[in-house]
Amino acid sequence: MPSKDDFIKQEGTVFPGKTYVEHLLRPVFNDQRDYLFKHMFNIHRAHVVMLAEQRILEKREATEILRGVETIGKIDPQTLTYDPQFEDLFFMIEHKMSEEIGPDLAGSMHMARSRNDMGIAMYRLVLREHILTLTESTLLLATALLEKIEEHAETIMTAYTHTQPAQPTTLGHYLTAVLDILLRDIERLQSAYKTVNCSPMGAAALSTTSFPIDRDRVCELLGFSKLIENSYDAVAGADYLIETATAVLTLMTNSGRWIQDFLQLVTREHGIIKVADPYVQISSIMPQKRNPVSIEHSRALASSSAGEALAAIHMIHNTPFGDIVDTEDDLQPHLYRSYENANRVMHLMHAVIRTMEVNKELALARAKTSCITITELADYLAKEKGVPFRAAHKIASTIAKKCSSEKLELNELPLQTVQQILSTHHQHLTLTQNEWEDIICPIQFVKRRSIQGGPNPDEVRRMAKERRTMINDLVKGVEQRKSTQTVAENKLQCAIRSLIEKN
Repeated sequence: MPSKDDFIKQEGTVFPGKTYVEHLLRPVFNDQRDYLFKHMFNIHRAHVVMLAEQRILEKREATEILRGVETIGKIDPQTLTYDPQFEDLFFMIEHKMSEEIGPDLAGSMHMARSRNDMGIAMYRLVLREHILTLTESTLLLATALLEKIEEHAETIMTAYTHTQPAQPTTLGHYLTAVLDILLRDIERLQSAYKTVNCSPMGAAALSTTSFPIDRDRVCELLGFSKLIENSYDAVAGADYLIETATAVLTLMTNSGRWIQDFLQLVTREHGIIKVADPYVQISSIMPQKRNPVSIEHSRALASSSAGEALAAIHMIHNTPFGDIVDTEDDLQPHLYRSYENANRVMHLMHAVIRTMEVNKELALARAKTSCITITELADYLAKEKGVPFRAAHKIASTIAKKCSSEKLELNELPLQTVQQILSTHHQHLTLTQNEWEDIICPIQFVKRRSIQGGPNPDEVRRMAKERRTMINDLVKGVEQRKSTQTVAENKLQCAIRSLIEKN
């Protein structure tokens, strides 16, 4: 049972109860203040300009309203605290506007709109910024990966399948795979941006308005690319949230996998990668420790980001198709935090990758172990000696088992032993010393795999060149989107100045 102090009554007015305030209204107000304040005022500006241009408001009235908007908009939002007189930030700002320009003008500012279309417009404006910021930081990481791909096109290393040594590749080849996934993640972010960057303004509560508004003008002044035409869709559709969430969820899930690889490669047992001093921490008791906490934090933040995105998706699931709080104030911060944490991951891993050291000699030495070049023996016997492939594979398997049973590496196995195994399968089958050494050499293994997309250094460099062009195009795309927003902001300011100067 709620206590009596849950119900507050003062001078005949009933205010929200203590429990409702502390566990809902105050947290929601703080989120609105922290994330939506700036965008709320841009929407006020654009809407009032449109109302004046459509002669729904007299220009003198619009001028007074805009002056009030500029005055109240200069308030430091962090100075605002929840007040039980007002349901939310929206009504608090309307009250402050009433104090500044009078209640009639403050109320006129809201003609032909609702908290529904205005709220969704604010959410979209915030998410648009988050998507663009994350896209930029992801491109920064992509550029660092590209540099390392070019630097390590010939750095031989062991590739793993099922966590076991499999075949030789190069660090450049491995990082190209990471980069390609990252570029697809950027494409997903771009798709989410396109979906988000649409204006719901003019939908009002859900069925538009009888005022002769110009929805396209508000869309233009806010820098949206197009309208959400159907007014019911504008307030009911939540797919923009799902797409925004799945884009960052996919990015973080993908990133978490190769980040885990990095944590293995920096272990003392692997020792292939060394994290630069600014990105490690020491132990409080063990002086020898160099803990790669920058990568650990990146993994944890990626998981946190993915979790926040999943929370947003689950909050939408099975909600009614209409305006509903489930998709609004409680949900939005999950997406904001998801993108903020993802952005931290991209910056941290950019710093780690750009400054890391690679032990090429150790990586090459490791690639000479575990019989990981033995596939080339089967290929060579089939290709150059005319041995049926399945028979060639059986010979290679026999040699690999021989090495395992005698705890030898391929380069420690005498050619005479190899010849004995060959002769038991094919009486006249032989290999020269040079042929055997080339077969078991990880450098030759990689060079021979020059098929499109393979680890051959020249092929890796070709792929890197193509990826550089792709990254440059993506960077230009981000710059274009930012420029479009700047143009819209300038148009809005010009329209405001034109109204104020003429009145």
